[in-house]
Amino acid sequence: MRSFSFVRSFSFAQYCGATLLLLLLAFAFLQPLFYPMDIGFQDLNNILSDPDEFSWFGTDHLGRDMFARLASAIRLSFSLSLLSVACALFAGVFLGILAGLFSGWLDKTLSFLCDMIMALPGLLLILLFASLSPGSFWTLYLGISLVIWVEFFRVTRAITSTLATSHELESSRLMGMPWAYCIKRHLLPRLLPMIATLSAFSISNAILALATLGFVSVGLRPPTAELGLMMTELFPYYYQAPLIFLQPVIAVFLLVLSLQLLSGRIK
Repeated sequence: MRSFSFVRSFSFAQYCGATLLLLLLAFAFLQPLFYPMDIGFQDLNNILSDPDEFSWFGTDHLGRDMFARLASAIRLSFSLSLLSVACALFAGVFLGILAGLFSGWLDKTLSFLCDMIMALPGLLLILLFASLSPGSFWTLYLGISLVIWVEFFRVTRAITSTLATSHELESSRLMGMPWAYCIKRHLLPRLLPMIATLSAFSISNAILALATLGFVSVGLRPPTAELGLMMTELFPYYYQAPLIFLQPVIAVFLLVLSLQLLSGRIK
C-alpha cells in the first residue's frame, strides 16, 4: 500500500511538472502570434512602467516590452539547453554502450577522459569555453554539451556493463542475433527511464548555467534577451521597480521547477 501511494504521488508530481512546462513553452513560442512586439524597441519616455493594456508585463529600464523579452528569453534558454542536452545524450549514450559492451582500452580511455572533465567544476569549464568567444552561441553550446555528456556516459556505461554479462543478452548472442537487436531488445528498455529522468534534470542544469553566466556578464551579450542577462540589467532598479526585476527570476524558477518535477527529483 505504501509503495502504491509513493508511485501515485510521484506520477502526480511529474504530471504537474509537464503541465507547468507546457504552459511556459506555450507562452514563449506562441507570443509572436498573439503579442507581436519587437523585443528591441525602446521607448525612453516609458521606462520601468507598470503593467497596463499596452505593455502586459510592463517595460524595462530602456522602455522595452517585458512580456516580449521574457518570452524570447525563455525560448532562447530552453532551445539552447535542449540542443546541448540532445547532443550530449546522443554522444554519452552511444559511447556508454560501446564502453559497457566491449570494455578494454576503449572503456579505459573514455573513463579517463570523463575523469579529466569531472576534475573541473562544470560551471568553470563552461566559463572557460564562454571566455574563448564572449557572447557566442556556439561556445556556450559546446561548453554545456561537454559537461553534460559525462553524466549520460557514466549512467549508460554502468547499466550496460551490468547487462553485458546477463543471461538474456548472452542467449541472444548465442542464437546469432546482431548487436543492434540486442541493444534494442535488452538495453534500451532499461536505459530509457534513466535517460528520460537524466535528460529533464540536465536541461534544468543547463538553464541554470546559462542564467548564471548571463548574470555575471560572461554569456550572451546585450541586446539579446536572456534571463540571466536581464537580471543583471534590471538589478540596479530593484528598489525602483521590484516587480520588473523579479520577472526573469520567476521565469528561471518556474522553468527549473517544472523540469525538476518532470525528472522526479522532487517527490
